[in-house]
Amino acid sequence: MQEAIIEPLFKNNILVFGLLALSLAVIFYTSSLKSWSKFYRIFPALLLCYMLPAVLNTTNIVSSSTAEYEQLYFVATRYLLPASLLLLCLGIDLKGLINLGWKPIVMFLSGTVGVVLGGPIALFLFSQIHPSTVAGAGNQEIWRGLSTLAGSWIGGGANQTAMLEIFGYDKTLYGGMILVDIVVANIWMAILLFLISKNTKINNWLKADESSIQNLVERVENYSLSVQKLPTLKDYMVMFGITFGGLAISYYIAELMANFLSSIPSFADPKSFFNSFTSSFLWLILFSTVIGVLVSTTKLRSLEGVGASKIGSLFIYILVAVIGMRMDIMQIFDNPFLILLGIVWMSIHVAILFLVAKLIKAPFFFIAVGSKANIGGAASAPVVAAAFNSSLAPVGALLAILGYIVGTVGALLSAIMMEWVTANFII
Repeated sequence: MQEAIIEPLFKNNILVFGLLALSLAVIFYTSSLKSWSKFYRIFPALLLCYMLPAVLNTTNIVSSSTAEYEQLYFVATRYLLPASLLLLCLGIDLKGLINLGWKPIVMFLSGTVGVVLGGPIALFLFSQIHPSTVAGAGNQEIWRGLSTLAGSWIGGGANQTAMLEIFGYDKTLYGGMILVDIVVANIWMAILLFLISKNTKINNWLKADESSIQNLVERVENYSLSVQKLPTLKDYMVMFGITFGGLAISYYIAELMANFLSSIPSFADPKSFFNSFTSSFLWLILFSTVIGVLVSTTKLRSLEGVGASKIGSLFIYILVAVIGMRMDIMQIFDNPFLILLGIVWMSIHVAILFLVAKLIKAPFFFIAVGSKANIGGAASAPVVAAAFNSSLAPVGALLAILGYIVGTVGALLSAIMMEWVTANFII
């Protein structure tokens, strides 16, 4: 007998969005109260912005499994995210961004190596301790499914689909891999948001040099103070026009690029390394960031003085809440050993990041953003970067674009190693 589907209490997009907005308002209001200070020292406000929607989803008050939610997620990622990047780039200091140096790239690539190696290591460990989890034959071999996870965790959805096409994993089992992807990635996201509140302690342990980051933040904040003024309706209308006019231009160019590249056979082939470049979302994030940076070189940069970055941050927090809704805490128990394999894999990724950061004395900011530029990509890397400071969001966006570029190659390397582990250690 087919299990009955229980409808969520709130399904309409307007109701769900209103509930998320009220949740954010309550969190930000109470976090400003002295009487709540002890609570928020344990549970940072940013973490609650992510976890409270997850609880609402888990308890079926709202649901991420509805078509209505997909519309809400589309608006948050395709409208609010690029708009926020454009706004947050308005006040950016290009010299300060360049002065961040080579460490962000090294940490991003370390995260990629962690995903590439983590898959085969986790597969080997489970072949020894719980063989039934990694059993399978033909197109149901577990390494084929895990290759899609590698694609997602380095590049994103396009790279994940490419791995599915290349290695022909049984599509009836593919949902299980998507579940592992969502659950494990969201658990790590929640941990990251909590650790951000411990940023200073972690940096002290890493003996990290934060001077380049602090310099960038200070330069942006000093500029913001120098142009700060009481906003008028004209200021908001100009900001509105620049933001969504720039978003429209980004969309137009992104669609042209995606359609043009899709017409080229070597790009259109789902099995091709170049296929990820046909993603209009990739170009949307790139061009909205570029337009924001270009506008920051003009007099319109002064819009930072009337709250451009604050409005950009508002859009980011809405995105945090919408992404949080994707997490169903109870799904951890649906296939616990496969989820555990994913957690081991993710732990290896994190361990390599911390090891490299300790060796090169990179600040925790580069760990967090380098990780999320791989795990989550453009939808979450700017969110994590902005959690440190709104002026740092462009760093997350630019690193996430690198994830699209190396995603297919990294996933292929991981898949080849997982196939070797399967052939030699799994009966």
